[in-house]
Amino acid sequence: MLALIQRVRRARVDVAQETVGSIGPGLLVLVCAEQGDTEAQGDKLLAKILKLRIFSDADGKMNLSVQDMDGAGTQGGLLIVSQFTLAADTTGGNRPSFKGAAAPDDGRRLYDYFVTQARAAHPVVQTGIFAADMLVELVNDGPVTIPMRVAPTL
Repeated sequence: MLALIQRVRRARVDVAQETVGSIGPGLLVLVCAEQGDTEAQGDKLLAKILKLRIFSDADGKMNLSVQDMDGAGTQGGLLIVSQFTLAADTTGGNRPSFKGAAAPDDGRRLYDYFVTQARAAHPVVQTGIFAADMLVELVNDGPVTIPMRVAPTL
């Protein structure tokens, strides 16, 4: 599974001119399932995201995770948005290929699983709508943007 994590001051997702998900300080997580991905990869990716220390502590060092923010007086949010275009292959010309992305049914199943697990593990989780035409608005904090890939376990 692939993810692009952005530390944000705030972020929101609109579908058909209606806000469907929004957070204050936290992480915007763009997530993509690839062919052959499993729930175990989703679990591993979520655990890594929740423990990723990219928020500043009292000394201004990136030592806090989104979960640690609760102890700092702020509740960090997760805004999880499906984005199959993370699987883009641009090696063959000017038009990206997305054939590495999971089939829509598998992608939806893994996205829904990932969101369910996130809601069980973290108190503030908002989402976009799978396969919808979404407008994502964010204020990137830092900017801090981190790509992640969790490969299958052999």
